[in-house]
Amino acid sequence: MSDPAFKPPRHIAIEGPIRVGKSTLAKVLAEQLHARRIFDADDNPFLTDFYDEKPGSAFRAQMYFLYERHRRLLDTRAEANPAPIVSDFLFEKDKIFAYLNLDNEELKLYERYFEMLAPSVPAPDLVIYLQAKPEVLRKRVSKKADPAETQISPEYVEAVANAYEHFFFRYSGANLLVVDTSEIDFVERNQDLQELLRRLRQPVKGTQYFLPLGQG
Repeated sequence: MSDPAFKPPRHIAIEGPIRVGKSTLAKVLAEQLHARRIFDADDNPFLTDFYDEKPGSAFRAQMYFLYERHRRLLDTRAEANPAPIVSDFLFEKDKIFAYLNLDNEELKLYERYFEMLAPSVPAPDLVIYLQAKPEVLRKRVSKKADPAETQISPEYVEAVANAYEHFFFRYSGANLLVVDTSEIDFVERNQDLQELLRRLRQPVKGTQYFLPLGQG
């Protein structure tokens, strides 16, 4: 049952590592809340070179993401548009990948730009962090068989998953719902999706955890 006094958050950000179901959940939530969807940058021209490990490509790819994510999230400011917002990324997550992929000198320069841009980005009301075990993510990457993802090593998938765990263990920038998707799949199973949507009709205060039962 829903709390009758409950008002859905105005801005929900959905986060998690690759193939955890961010885009699927963002699409459904945007439809249910009649919200505007803010997509993460998926057109990074430097990403192929990065996956091919070309020198300097990590820094170029990271700076492109930083600029694009900042530009897209500026549109979420209430004065710019009063409609609810669902974004499939959180601005601070940019740092997760910067710390994984940049060397010390690149990181120093990156951080200057990050600190300059971050204050103008509004914080979401609710962050939904979708987590899954690295082995589950690796299986989903293989199953999807996206040509752009074939170069991603199993070690990198695990490093990203662990970096997300570390980041959200300390996160306090907004109300946070942590959802373990290792045993569920709301991309493939509507029942799992409906269970999560029922939970989202209740308030989230501080950091809370949602552990769906799945199908065993």
